[in-house]
Amino acid sequence: MAQRNSSGRGGTATKRRAGNQSPATPGVSESELSRLRVDEIRMRLRRLGVTGVSALRKPELVKTLARSLRSGRRTAGSRAASTRATPARKAASTPAASGRRATAGRTGVRTGRSTSRSVSSSQLITSLADRPERPGRSLVTTNHEVIRRWAAARNAKPATISGTERDGRPGVLTFNLPGYRESSRLREVTWAEWFQTFDSRRLNLIYQEQLRDGRQSNFFRTESPQREDA
Repeated sequence: MAQRNSSGRGGTATKRRAGNQSPATPGVSESELSRLRVDEIRMRLRRLGVTGVSALRKPELVKTLARSLRSGRRTAGSRAASTRATPARKAASTPAASGRRATAGRTGVRTGRSTSRSVSSSQLITSLADRPERPGRSLVTTNHEVIRRWAAARNAKPATISGTERDGRPGVLTFNLPGYRESSRLREVTWAEWFQTFDSRRLNLIYQEQLRDGRQSNFFRTESPQREDA
């Protein structure tokens, strides 16, 4: 049976497209993209090679991702027209390869069998240009310069806990913060020693820049993707 449109005239029933699929972004629903978390949108943009997204708000991020996806699909379509699948390309679609791509998605974050929810829910900071979305936001990084800047702002020194050393190297990594976490077991080490251990054990640093009320936060925790407590 013919359906009536808003003018009251009969017409052929047509299926409406779901979401906001503007002519500028065919096949990409901005409504669907807007359901993603801000961190995930930024992650996808970085994976697509888009930079300078840290300062963008969610509406701008959604539109930027929609445009980038459209551009990426057009590029992929062109490549598919000129190149057919080879055995190597087929291998890239295996579950193992998919897992590698997923791990590489959050560039700068180390993952493993014991990766905690704190890592996936924290905002990824990959450079000195990145800024927290809001006060009190949980952050995660492996960037040496970011870590050194955070420590310098608090006059914190790289340190380890005496008695946890392994083969003469620092054990549990921490910071000697004036007036905070003072302990007779703290032993200061050089940044070279601290980062050598941090990288060799593939640790992440989960931390905050500010509390929710805007005051400086001293919260931090090192985490191993192979074991939650680092």
